[in-house]
Amino acid sequence: MILQIMLDHILIEPDQPTAGAVIFLHGLGADGHDFEPIVPELKIDDLNLRFIFPHAPERAITINNGETMRAWYDFVPHSETSGAEDIKASAQLIQALIQDQMDQGIAPNKIILAGFSQGGVMALEVGLRQPTRIAGVVGLSTYLHDANATERERTDANLGIPIFLGHGRMDPMIPIMRAATSRENLIRMAYDVEWHDYPMGHQVCMEEIEDLAQFIRRCL
Repeated sequence: MILQIMLDHILIEPDQPTAGAVIFLHGLGADGHDFEPIVPELKIDDLNLRFIFPHAPERAITINNGETMRAWYDFVPHSETSGAEDIKASAQLIQALIQDQMDQGIAPNKIILAGFSQGGVMALEVGLRQPTRIAGVVGLSTYLHDANATERERTDANLGIPIFLGHGRMDPMIPIMRAATSRENLIRMAYDVEWHDYPMGHQVCMEEIEDLAQFIRRCL
């Protein structure tokens, strides 16, 4: 049953027995290969982590004139709540990936859910609603979708969960103010938010990767 709804994904296994897992969600128009190169850059081989890079479903995207591409959700610019139905549908697929790791023997508190841009939106969406406590959530160049709904739907199991938020100060796609507002909403909800901003646009940089590696070590 799970196999019928399981997202296609790239799997990178550790050399030693798996001690934890990082599920990393890509951004709009990319695919699971986008963040494969981050694994050696993190330099955390000693943690023996499995990395899962799923491919988002393909869907028509409004801002790209209806062109079909891989995306976790469609959205309308300047709308705080657009894409809600797509987000809920994608969340179920991501939750199935988490459950699959648990079924393979990975404890939920050894699983980190991470994402970039749209993928970060999904990581926050899913991570804060998980029925079992996971190790942490990572959101890179992203924002919290619908803070009011998150406050209503979040689970007690993940109250105060560690959250890493990294953002570019010159991000033209998701302004840093939107990310900062998301940070404040998460802090208001008593999450353990670690915030970093960097002199970059809508991307990642080596300093961010180094900070992320330290966060993963602390969580796992």
